[in-house]
Amino acid sequence: MFESRCLAWCLFAVMCGGIAMQTAQAEEPVARPLERSTPGGPAARTKVTQPPAATVATPSATEPAADEHPLKPAIRMAQEGLDALADISDYQASIARREMVGNELVVETMQMKFREEPFSVYLLFGGANAGREVLYIDGRNDNKLLAHEGSGLTSFIGTISLAPDSPQVLKQSRHMITDIGLRNMIGAIITRWEEESQFGECDVKYYHNAKLNDRECVAIECTHPRPRRQFKFHISRLYLDKETKLGIRVENYGFPLQAGGKPVLIEEYTYSNLKTNVGLTEIDFDRKNPGYKF
Repeated sequence: MFESRCLAWCLFAVMCGGIAMQTAQAEEPVARPLERSTPGGPAARTKVTQPPAATVATPSATEPAADEHPLKPAIRMAQEGLDALADISDYQASIARREMVGNELVVETMQMKFREEPFSVYLLFGGANAGREVLYIDGRNDNKLLAHEGSGLTSFIGTISLAPDSPQVLKQSRHMITDIGLRNMIGAIITRWEEESQFGECDVKYYHNAKLNDRECVAIECTHPRPRRQFKFHISRLYLDKETKLGIRVENYGFPLQAGGKPVLIEEYTYSNLKTNVGLTEIDFDRKNPGYKF
């Protein structure tokens, strides 16, 4: 059926929430010194598709006080990225999504139009799913998203509507469409790091020469050495654009499935070609837009 085929692409967000794949938990941590690294100092890296480059000197704002948890400076930097969104009412961007859904790594690209008030999202898919469109506006269309295929036999079914929290959707997607956007992505990792800052076993590193496409970034990496009930991920990375201060990528890795194994990519969301305050209007989020095919 159309719903079962296309729900995996209909909903997601570039958020960093979610759960690690492992269910086994180690014993609860006991009092022990926190693991710290010198911000800007050398750091061992886990290989990723686009790893940050060599580090440079770290600004003083990232240096934790003597009795401060190592995540606190990272939270302050992430908060600056959230604050940078205060004067942004809308934006357009290209989104690259890599997300573990079940046992399958889903890789998709799309163009997005986003408006803060009312919360509005338009997605146009590229690649193998070129032509797919998704539209969601908070409080409209019975609070349901609209979606259709771009080609193939299922495209003749036309537009369907689905609730963001539909069981069919959640079965094949890690996040609802209401979780999408820069504000939600950065806000989620801040919330999680604040919760994790109550515990030890946390190593934080900064990569000040990271680069995503043509954007120079600061990458913040938080690692937990072993599975714990309070740690959703083994490794989390947030990339902050040096020029705009905005968070433009989040990566979350699960704990290795076996001792000595590699971390498992759970989700990765990248925003590129970002253009802010472009003046999006009602027609950009109207299914009757002559450029859309709903």
